Amino acid sequence: MVSFLQVDGLTKSFGDLMLFEDITFGVAQGQKIGLIAKNGSGKTTLLNIIAGKEDYDSGSVVFRNDLRVGYLEQSPTYPAGLSVLQACFYSKNETVRLLAEYEQALMDNDTDKLNALLERMDGLKAWDYEQRAKQILGELKIHNFDQKVESLSGGQLKRVALANVLITEPELIILDEPTNHLDLEMTEWLEDYLSRSTISILMVTHDRYFLDRVCSEIIEIDRKQLYQYKGNYSYYLEKRQERIDAQNAEVERANNLLRKELDWMRRQPQARGTKAKYRIDAFYELEKKAKQTREQGKVNLDVKASYIGSKIFEAKDVTKSFGDLKITDHFNYTFARYEKMGIVGNNGTGKSTFIKMLMGEVAPDSGHFDVGETVRFGYYSQEGLQFDEQMKVIDVVQKIAEYIDLGDGRKLGVSQFLNYFLFTPDKQHNYVYKLSGGEKRRLYLCTVLMRNPNFLVLDEPTNDLDIITLNVLEEYLRSFKGCLIVVSHDRYFMDKVVDHLLVFHGNADIQDFPGNYTQYRAWKEERDALKKQEEAALQTKKNPTPEKPRRQETEAKRRLTFKERKEFEALDAEIPQLEAEKAELEQAMSSGTLSTDELLSKSQRITQLLEELDEKTMRWLELSEYV
Repeated sequence: MVSFLQVDGLTKSFGDLMLFEDITFGVAQGQKIGLIAKNGSGKTTLLNIIAGKEDYDSGSVVFRNDLRVGYLEQSPTYPAGLSVLQACFYSKNETVRLLAEYEQALMDNDTDKLNALLERMDGLKAWDYEQRAKQILGELKIHNFDQKVESLSGGQLKRVALANVLITEPELIILDEPTNHLDLEMTEWLEDYLSRSTISILMVTHDRYFLDRVCSEIIEIDRKQLYQYKGNYSYYLEKRQERIDAQNAEVERANNLLRKELDWMRRQPQARGTKAKYRIDAFYELEKKAKQTREQGKVNLDVKASYIGSKIFEAKDVTKSFGDLKITDHFNYTFARYEKMGIVGNNGTGKSTFIKMLMGEVAPDSGHFDVGETVRFGYYSQEGLQFDEQMKVIDVVQKIAEYIDLGDGRKLGVSQFLNYFLFTPDKQHNYVYKLSGGEKRRLYLCTVLMRNPNFLVLDEPTNDLDIITLNVLEEYLRSFKGCLIVVSHDRYFMDKVVDHLLVFHGNADIQDFPGNYTQYRAWKEERDALKKQEEAALQTKKNPTPEKPRRQETEAKRRLTFKERKEFEALDAEIPQLEAEKAELEQAMSSGTLSTDELLSKSQRITQLLEELDEKTMRWLELSEYV
């Protein structure tokens, strides 16, 4: 395979903090690699180094000459004043730069520049490129191409940046949390797009289904070292456990041998010290190995939940809308004791608004939520990550409580509690501003759970949390002796922790589904397939085909209906006409004789023509199979 990227002996540290040391790996043509590590281990730093945005202590990063590389940052930024479409064309790619110039010339009514650009655009087939950009933006639910980037939300900006990366058609794509801010429909589209493409991929993501279905190789940074696994996420889990078991066995053997050597060290006469120097040196090496206690990366979340009564909450005729956008319409629901509900749906359907109404942050237009007296909420919100950056981690937690009640008379000190959350003593005395994004999320989760809630409401808890923390959080939630509502786009997480779903379809259409997300997805696909069969049967009933001889009924090739044949003949005539009109428009736009208004008009028409041609050509190809 052709090598696209080679990283050799890479070392990076921040002062006394060593992120990784002497790591080596490569990305070859066609490889799709997922990068996994605990928060704070340097995943984003490594991607920034590879992308040339950060320096490093030693080693080398080498790309193949003239390789087209796309990089999706975790928090992308664009210069103020750019429109969505201009941001999509904000790239070093020649075609993209040309389109950006063309869009700017149109905005400036610069006729001379437009005329100069048209011939170059024809040569690079830039019209098709612009259409492709708009299609990808459409899949990512970005439809206002003229909106300024400074007015976009963080999620919208991330999706524009993702479109920017995809339309440049890179040979190697580097992705940092690509599924953050994507709803389930967009995530599944991107998953399908990347798994079918020939693009080489290096990515960081916490979405385990996404890893499993897109990546064929996993690399893990653990304790400053890098480990490679030639398989998907499921294979990685199996082999990683084997590696940990082997390391634990090695440490155990070292401990057993150390006890014998320690006895020898204590008994040996001082006079024999010179002769046994090799053995003394070996003893100290053995002692060093024995002290390498295996960090399981386990977060202990066995925190007591407060008593909760039989009455949890009732939604009574809850109605909410924003202008023409309906969130709920006379919605009624009685929440049961120990119920674990997942809320899913596309962005903008009202999931977070529903949660905020329950929490009293947003008032319904009519109706109300009747919450039980014993309910004690623990609310993890998307906007709740607000700390004094100049405080130390341990002070943030001590501000809430001096100890944590584990139940049965057991109490846990703040420092021990933080240690369970993977905050080492050094990290506990660090300032909050020094934490990575994922570590801040973990600290926020810690502050929510330590209050001993009996009803957890988690709005997108999986964003920026590492996979190790997610695994243990899932185990905690499954055994949590209280109520739970989770809003999440993480399909794996939802499958693990919820008993049923509220599916927000939009326009106040809310479905209660008795199962997890995978079960809902299977049901939906089966229902959609059945619906298509019914529509096909209805179409056949309306346009019956001539009866065929019975012996050929199962073998004969399907023939076009009369209506389809007429459609095929019409397409045969329409497509050449559209092609001719397109050629005339391109010739006119290249003539240099058109006014700015005429250029703008013809540019808009050529975009419409391309859409029509794509649609009619696809239909012609579909029908031609049966001619």
